[in-house]
Amino acid sequence: MSGGFSTGMLTGADTLRTERSRILAELLNRVDELADRAVTTMRAEIPAYAARDAGFHADAREQVARHYRTKLAVLLEERTVTFEDIAFTRRASMRRAQAGFALADYINGFRVGQQVFWEAVLEHAGRSYGGHEAALTLASPLMRYCDFASTHAANAYMEFQQYAAAEAVRESRDLVELLLDGEMPTRGPQLATAHGHGLATDARAPLVVVTAILVGPEPGADARHAACAAIARTGVSGHRTLSIVRQSEIVAIPALGPGGDPEKLCDRLQKVQESLLAEGIVLAMGISTVIDGTAQIPRAYQEARAVLEFLPEDGGVAALPRISPFEYMALRADDTARHLVDPRITGLLSEDRMRGGVLTATIRAFAAADLNLRAAAERLQIHHNTAQYRLRRIQERTGRNLRHITDLVDLLVAIALQDVLPAGAEPGLATYSGRPVNGTRPSTAPVTGQSATGRSTDTERPTNTGRQRLVSATNEGDGTTDVPSVHEPR
Repeated sequence: MSGGFSTGMLTGADTLRTERSRILAELLNRVDELADRAVTTMRAEIPAYAARDAGFHADAREQVARHYRTKLAVLLEERTVTFEDIAFTRRASMRRAQAGFALADYINGFRVGQQVFWEAVLEHAGRSYGGHEAALTLASPLMRYCDFASTHAANAYMEFQQYAAAEAVRESRDLVELLLDGEMPTRGPQLATAHGHGLATDARAPLVVVTAILVGPEPGADARHAACAAIARTGVSGHRTLSIVRQSEIVAIPALGPGGDPEKLCDRLQKVQESLLAEGIVLAMGISTVIDGTAQIPRAYQEARAVLEFLPEDGGVAALPRISPFEYMALRADDTARHLVDPRITGLLSEDRMRGGVLTATIRAFAAADLNLRAAAERLQIHHNTAQYRLRRIQERTGRNLRHITDLVDLLVAIALQDVLPAGAEPGLATYSGRPVNGTRPSTAPVTGQSATGRSTDTERPTNTGRQRLVSATNEGDGTTDVPSVHEPR
């Protein structure tokens, strides 16, 4: 005796073939039992199987049983498995992909099925040398079958997944084009896609339109699609954001949903822009005002494209929900608006800007405090007398009394016009609508896209060379922190 096997001697190839046939025939009579065991083991070892319902388990059991019968037939006939033998796996693979079942878990199921089958082979081989040797001769063909079948199943799974992804992209693109034309689907796949992104449940549901372009050096062919996918994950309504690559731009239509917070969406889009920047993908992103319903999407799209003009050549996020009408008018102002500002005000603000901006901060704080000087001082964290001293200086230098609304508005307008100037620029020389910047024309980047009606357009968008990122557009700071001055006692 050795190794627990009987001392029976092999009598040649005929005996080996007989033992192998016996093992396979016995297994053929137990296919249903083995399939039950395999599915039970899958549920125990693979969490994704355990989480599925009875219908899924029944389907899995039926597939395992078919594989076992096919495997046994191939082995009994001593031939190589073919595609025709396992053609039934294609539809099962598609069902798994359609159900969102992970490919790794699906292939892991093949491993478990093979493991259960091999354990059954060893069980029926018995303790004789002939049975043991026959079982060993089955190891290689069983491995070849499992590799062949799992590879074929994985290919069918990926094929369907790619098809489904392509169909989803096509439906999304068609839907966006329809929405940009001011229409809404009434039935079919496009309506289903709209519902899936939260865009068709309420005709007046709030939403925004986002458009983004790559700026700077092209980081690679996949960069635009990577950015599009990142934007698609920024939904705040429980739905993915409808986001597509549309020629050289990205267009997204996030649904805010009932009570949706546009500020939260802007925060998420800001984080997306920053995370992509860390990957070498530089985006300039424009966000429209909040609109009520899909009928206003064409207007919102034009807003999102237009607001890109406010951004510098190194990208950023310009969000209209964060910009007040007052700030917007200042951003759109031309040289004439700046020439209308009293030179005394311009001179004070320019000088104050070089010294740290304490007087500008005081004007802002006084306006924010509803002309309450004590509240403004607390906001600036300075003594009441210091705040009073600053107001006197401003009045002496500009001839404006901050307690008079008209005078205060003059100062606030001048400040807003100054805010949009690049650091070091002279007021009246720098504008951001494609005209000269300090006597030179800003560099431009082509924006190739389509109009809301689907017609191609080729335009040039100023990239605003030298301009600092907008505080109001990117929410990077309040601009109210007091800056100490050596000329003013506290």
